[in-house]
Amino acid sequence: MNQIDSLKQNLGPYRRQLIEHPLYDAIGNLTALRIFMQHHVFAVWDFMSLLKALQQRFTGLQTPWLPVHNKLACRLINEIVLGEESDEDGTGEYASHFDLYHQAMQTCGCETFHIDQLIERLRNGSDLESAVSGIDISPATKQFIMSTFAWIQQGSDIEIAAAFTFGREDLLPDVFRKIVGQIDREESGQLQPFLYYLDRHIELDEDRHGPMADRLMADLCGDDPESWKLAEQAAIRALQLRINLWDEITAKVVTRSPASC
Repeated sequence: MNQIDSLKQNLGPYRRQLIEHPLYDAIGNLTALRIFMQHHVFAVWDFMSLLKALQQRFTGLQTPWLPVHNKLACRLINEIVLGEESDEDGTGEYASHFDLYHQAMQTCGCETFHIDQLIERLRNGSDLESAVSGIDISPATKQFIMSTFAWIQQGSDIEIAAAFTFGREDLLPDVFRKIVGQIDREESGQLQPFLYYLDRHIELDEDRHGPMADRLMADLCGDDPESWKLAEQAAIRALQLRINLWDEITAKVVTRSPASC
């Protein structure tokens, strides 16, 4: 067993908690799905932020341009960015996966106020901590965001790459795609944009981005046991934060609380 497989085996119990989480059984109608999407959109945005942090570290973004040191990491990250930030949108145009998700929320009548408020605050020059603390989102969502940006601002290349690689959206199991499909049939096709988002994300992640992220981790950690240990610690932390978020969403869905974050 190579090191990446060994690490994945160690992460197995945490991944199973997410893939077998009771959240999916709780999502049985459009109202419940909207509550999920209002929270999950922050994880989609968060994922893009991790990816852009990796791009800043491994590719030539500065001017004057300088040759990069890690050519493999540069290639892998740029390929992932291409798909995640400018994917085909199903209409002949291009959009980020965040944009696809945001559009899907609007199409199915899901409130986007909180994520829009966060982005607007950031566009207007607010620092992240002030922007997050100034909007009415749940404690687990705030913790999820702030933990990610602690890695981005203070973490090593390995920690950021591990959080990205092992906390990405392949944690949405096949059963979730079936649940969304059933709700879509009941709601006369309101969820077609969301289903397109899921299909694109699954297709890219399984065929290209997942293997690329694994290869990046292997390149960064090499044969150094301490590097692999650091990667595992960051990956476990990322999965625990996702479990906390899933727990909180489940509680809101079960109680059918008002549609808010």
